[in-house]
Amino acid sequence: MADSKAGKGGKGAAPKGGKDAKTAAKGSKSTVKATAKAEGGGGGRERAAGPTASATDLALPADYAPRLKKHYEEVVRSQLIEQFGYKNPLEVPTIEKIVLNMGVGEAVNDTKKVTLAAADLGLIAGQKPVITHARKAIATFKVRENMPIGAKVTLRKTRMYEFLDRLVTIALPRIRDFRGLNPKSFDGRGNYAMGIKEHIIFPEINYDQVENVVGMDIIVCTTAKTDEEARALLRAFNFPFRQ
Repeated sequence: MADSKAGKGGKGAAPKGGKDAKTAAKGSKSTVKATAKAEGGGGGRERAAGPTASATDLALPADYAPRLKKHYEEVVRSQLIEQFGYKNPLEVPTIEKIVLNMGVGEAVNDTKKVTLAAADLGLIAGQKPVITHARKAIATFKVRENMPIGAKVTLRKTRMYEFLDRLVTIALPRIRDFRGLNPKSFDGRGNYAMGIKEHIIFPEINYDQVENVVGMDIIVCTTAKTDEEARALLRAFNFPFRQ
């Protein structure tokens, strides 16, 4: 019996070996294809992933510093120390964060408007926003509790400085009949708030592709202890306050 089983095993050995050989051959072909795709000779999906890879390769270097951050460290800090007589450099106020809030009134009739607004806000901020929801129902405005009504994003560090640069140098000068920012719109704790009526003033927004023009609130939060210090800080960043 053992010999007969061995004989059967011997007969089956060749076919199994053939399958293994075919599997090995297929494996080698797969390896060759994978290598070819990795080298750029693959199909459509691999080519589509190309720009993403190149975008990653073009990531900012570790020692990159935004223009306005350098401006703060090289110019603004010393100006504020001279103006207010700070003894400790850590006392010098800085911009801590910038909050962008976009409300969509038309969301009452079409919640898709919120999605479109959030997409535009993401382009403006360079960061994915979060959807804001109504905390309570307001029958007068047909607002239901937990209904999506807008989008919000908080910027810090590099993205904050980059947005601030675009806001001051590009966006604000695009406002129709712009006469300067209100120098009194501080909250008493060193934070400044402004309202933008049309989000299309930002260079990231393509006017031809916008379905609805919406407004937005911009809140600049600083570490200043007084409004006077905060105003001096923002002036040093070239905020165009009205005289």
